[in-house]
Amino acid sequence: MAFYLDFEKKIEEIGKDLEVAKLKNDDSAISLYEKELKEEINKTYKNLTPYQKLQLARHQDRPHAIDYINEIMTDAYEIHGDRHFADDRAMVAYIGYIDGEKAIVIGEEKGRGTKDKIERNFGMPNPEGYRKALRIAKLAEKFNIPVLFLIDTPGAFPGLGAEERGQSEAIARNLLELAKLKVPTVSVVIGEGGSGGALAIGVADKVAMMKYSVFSVISPEGCAAILWGDGSKAEVATKALKISAEDLKELGLIDDIVEEPLEGAHRNLKAAAESLKNYFLQSVNELKNLSIDEMIKKRYEKYLNYGKYADK
Repeated sequence: MAFYLDFEKKIEEIGKDLEVAKLKNDDSAISLYEKELKEEINKTYKNLTPYQKLQLARHQDRPHAIDYINEIMTDAYEIHGDRHFADDRAMVAYIGYIDGEKAIVIGEEKGRGTKDKIERNFGMPNPEGYRKALRIAKLAEKFNIPVLFLIDTPGAFPGLGAEERGQSEAIARNLLELAKLKVPTVSVVIGEGGSGGALAIGVADKVAMMKYSVFSVISPEGCAAILWGDGSKAEVATKALKISAEDLKELGLIDDIVEEPLEGAHRNLKAAAESLKNYFLQSVNELKNLSIDEMIKKRYEKYLNYGKYADK
């Protein structure tokens, strides 16, 4: 059964009326409700606030990394472990084919259901997760295989054990090594892009965001708690942080926005997955026209040019 957010309640109500009309085979009512539903959907989703986009990014039915992997990959084989400490289930990695293109997909996975969410630590990787991602990215480099990173995390896990095992070092190491990787890399935020936990697999030739995803240095709740001592002011913080795909594209911090269905990827996984797949393949084809040196130079220059200095 579909779950609707507070701002979608009118859409839900019209949808229920439409279903009743269909059960009664009332053609005139069906036509009326279908028109009303279409108008309400357009009005709602074309005027979303930053906070509503955040709610969509966190929607309980929003596709996760594994959902996209299952949709876009064939002959997919999962790769495990960091070869140092453990296999972090919050970070998944698969080798296979995307429309005949050999590829490796590495993504953060939040899990479904209580048991799976706990096993995957709610999508918050430990250091071994980032070391696993780097190991497999290096494997891709060895065999000249393009890499697709799927970002979806509230942030890196902040637990004592994670800090003892070098959480900050693992993230920093990824930033350094992924910047030098000698294969085409594409990174897409599919849900939440939280702080260093997202950056650790966010250094790539092409960095994009799904239309209703968010990318921020801190959660709006955390920001509100720090600035105003009140976590309930998350909506105000969301607007101030500028975390939507449109905001980050305008600021020049991402390369592209990957389109998804008007009502969100969770309403039509196949269409969202098709957009993601096409973006990856198009990006890889562009990058293959560059030499390795040119590709690394362009990647380096992109990150070097982040931010602006204004002399007033």
